[in-house]
Amino acid sequence: MSAKINQLLQTQDNGLYPIRTVSALTGVNPITLRAWERRYRLITPERTPKGHRLYSKEDIELIHRITALLDQGIAISQVKPLLEQGHTRDINPPDTMSADIWSHYLDIMLNAVGNFDENRLDNIYNDALSLYPVDLVSSRLITPLLKTLGAHWKESDSGIAEEHFFGVYLRNKLGARIQHMNLRATGPRLLIACLPGEQHESGMLLFALAAIHRGFRTLILGANLPLGQIPAVMKKRPCDAITLSGFTRAGRDLLQKQLPDLVADVSVPVFIGGALCARYQQDIESAGAIPAGTEIHAGLETIANRLNN
Repeated sequence: MSAKINQLLQTQDNGLYPIRTVSALTGVNPITLRAWERRYRLITPERTPKGHRLYSKEDIELIHRITALLDQGIAISQVKPLLEQGHTRDINPPDTMSADIWSHYLDIMLNAVGNFDENRLDNIYNDALSLYPVDLVSSRLITPLLKTLGAHWKESDSGIAEEHFFGVYLRNKLGARIQHMNLRATGPRLLIACLPGEQHESGMLLFALAAIHRGFRTLILGANLPLGQIPAVMKKRPCDAITLSGFTRAGRDLLQKQLPDLVADVSVPVFIGGALCARYQQDIESAGAIPAGTEIHAGLETIANRLNN
């Protein structure tokens, strides 16, 4: 277990934990935990006299086993039989099982986007979020959807409008969730922004949402942020780390001048994520920053481990 998990577990004297703590420990939001209990009978938490759910350490371990199976492409409806049979890892489901779950969601959402049907789009996204951890929904559904829209916008007479429609929807959707959850977060604060020249905010917002689900607080500064502005922001609103994302190619000035200057001007670690990280890992490290990779979950683990040391 990470230091953060051990610290949270040690704060409870009775060995039982409220749903908000369990959500921070596991990355599974409370709505999903309730759905796993009510619809699939996967978890049976205890209840206080007022009906509030309390989870044991064994429940938390069970939630981790469930998420491990889901990460392997197991449908939520198939998890309970596998748990009852003692299968918790190294399951190799048929490729079609994994594909069918997410391709179904993807097809419906693409159809909703193509018809500019926000209600249908919202319903299917909410359904996915109610059954699966936010990281899994982001990696298996939203990221492929963004890539599909980005790759095929030339093939449709309304392709650019479709991409913009979904971009606005996602920004509004995630922005509202992030703002609501950020007010309750108490963990380390991350300054989150896109690198100079990066106009696409979707990846940054998906990362911010996942970070908040893990208990981080966020200060989000959006797209195309001049790096020279960050030290002044840090003086007014101190953060524990800076996380910057980029997906397009980076110029020499950014990697050899602006990024090293930022690292030298701040006293907290600077992380770089997104596709740009894979292209320029050596340059990022030479600048004194820390590559966070292209996967949200792995990036958050890298940040958490660095901050815990």
